[in-house]
Amino acid sequence: MLFSPISSGFAFIYSSFKDFRNPKLPVSPMIATFVGQLKRNHPTKKKQRNHMDLNTYYQGKLDNAQHESERTKKKILHISLLRVIIFITGFIALCICYNQGGIIIGGILLATLIPFLLLVKLHNRLYHQKDWNETSIRHYQAELASLENDNSAFDGGKEWIDTSHPFSLDLDIFGEQSLFQFLNRTCTPFGKETLSRWLRQPLDNKKEIETRQQAIKELGKYPDFRETFRITGCLYKNKETGIEDLKTWIEAPSMFLQKKSNQWICWAVPCINILLFVLGVLDILSMSWFGLVFCTFAIASSKLIRQITRIQEAYNKNLKMLSTYAQLIELADKQSMENPLLLSLKQGFESNGKKAPEVLSLLAKELDRLDLRNNLILYALLEGSMFWQLRQMLRIERWKQEYGTHLLQWLEALGKLDALCALGTFAFNHPEYVYPELTDQPFVFQAKDMGHPLMPRQQCVVNDADIPQRPYFLIITGANMAGKSTYLRTIGCNYILACIGAPVCCSFLRIYPAHLMTSLRTSDSLANNESYFFAELKRLQQILERLKNGEEMFIILDEILKGTNSMDKQKGSFSLVKQLLQLKTNGIIATHDLLLGELKKHFPNEISNYCFEADIQNDELTFSYKLREGVAQNMNACFLMQKMGINIE
Repeated sequence: MLFSPISSGFAFIYSSFKDFRNPKLPVSPMIATFVGQLKRNHPTKKKQRNHMDLNTYYQGKLDNAQHESERTKKKILHISLLRVIIFITGFIALCICYNQGGIIIGGILLATLIPFLLLVKLHNRLYHQKDWNETSIRHYQAELASLENDNSAFDGGKEWIDTSHPFSLDLDIFGEQSLFQFLNRTCTPFGKETLSRWLRQPLDNKKEIETRQQAIKELGKYPDFRETFRITGCLYKNKETGIEDLKTWIEAPSMFLQKKSNQWICWAVPCINILLFVLGVLDILSMSWFGLVFCTFAIASSKLIRQITRIQEAYNKNLKMLSTYAQLIELADKQSMENPLLLSLKQGFESNGKKAPEVLSLLAKELDRLDLRNNLILYALLEGSMFWQLRQMLRIERWKQEYGTHLLQWLEALGKLDALCALGTFAFNHPEYVYPELTDQPFVFQAKDMGHPLMPRQQCVVNDADIPQRPYFLIITGANMAGKSTYLRTIGCNYILACIGAPVCCSFLRIYPAHLMTSLRTSDSLANNESYFFAELKRLQQILERLKNGEEMFIILDEILKGTNSMDKQKGSFSLVKQLLQLKTNGIIATHDLLLGELKKHFPNEISNYCFEADIQNDELTFSYKLREGVAQNMNACFLMQKMGINIE
């Protein structure tokens, strides 16, 4: 009767552990991954996916994660109750049978202690499972929100907003509602940094872009791997460790290894203890000598506590995430890949015949052993017998000497894989996007059905673009709010996506990769005592200097010289465009100045005129946002002023 709860406890424990082992049960992706279930990844047929399919896909994933979360919470509750029952049952049994002999008492202790310890272990695993489930739920909720154009759950990289950058501010590359936020599915600080660098410094080499394209295509076919990878990385994202922090640690001197006396102490302390203990057992010396020396060593080691505590805090901050990075690398190692770039990244996770997960896990274990001193009894025993803290610090610094230089290489490779996974998710989430065709012919930019990637699907108006040769410019005229600036940013964003190897929001795109330079959002600077006009001139000067230095460029300008009077503006604009054509470059210029359309008469083979019209029908202003050939005919400023009650004479 007394043992029935205990026997039921064994049954519950067995069934619980069986759940973790049985891949047929609806276990979480994490558990399935770590027992080798990544084999179930298979290419997803891109053409069969649409927006509704993606909603269904992520909603199904979310429902499974929520179901698993509730299931795990119930298990945690049951195990907590069962632990209490086992403890109470064991205590009552001992009270009743305390005079029944040692065998019965020993049997009760074993029957109580073993399932209790197993339940503690299972309880810890379930709590980890609970964290995984909750992270999974947040992940799938964020993806569902992203499908509705809400990317607020993802980091926008505002730290990289730079007014002096050639194009990032103009094209909203960083910040809230930015292209980076739209793309960012990274789970490591190294991946985040890598993705931001790719956007700030797009590739201009055809072969490199094509290689990255193929890697992104392949990763787009592995949704299970990418999701498991990201969720694993996001579990402890609040403990991020940056490259610079790790570099500082690696380059710092090994202060404990530098003192040869520390190594002698680590050998001498246990030897002296053993010698005194043996002499005490043989009655050659009193055992009190052993006790006295043991206590002396324990007290002496306490002098190291403050110094080691400070170092340990730094280690915990900078290195505890390495166990998570090891898991991410292990996931990549288990996933079969074919692309040469991906294979090279996987091969880079090795050193001296040892794989990075093994080496990183070794360091994580050494760090965990430092935490043993939090147990006062165990700490006193370890310090008095062998100077445990000093010994561990020496082991950690030896690890740093042997593998420190490889660590940065591993994490750099991990960052690249993380960034590629983010772009793979972007490709998976946009099956209607296409990979651009790259050409060796300078300069080509030909787009069909091109839309802005940040525009909601239902609101996105698509247009074409054609720059067939070098030099060549498109002059875009049109009224206010007709769509000129959006069109320029549409071209710029898709151009950047193409140059980082990602798919683009077009039905077709052929480009020649060159350096992008824009002037869309120039502003004055009170700090530098610069006017709006002077700031714009500086940007134009930069463009001309880079062209004169032989740099191949693609230029996007919006309302050039708008900071001066109309006469100077027209004269200056004419001169600028002529100079740009003489320097054999390409680009797009949007303007309100209809006279710029006259440039085509002077350069019939190097300039094309296009416009966005504002249509006025039944005293109402409408916009089609569709690009038309020719120079704009309808301007809306006076019409809008009258609508606002401002009389026009």
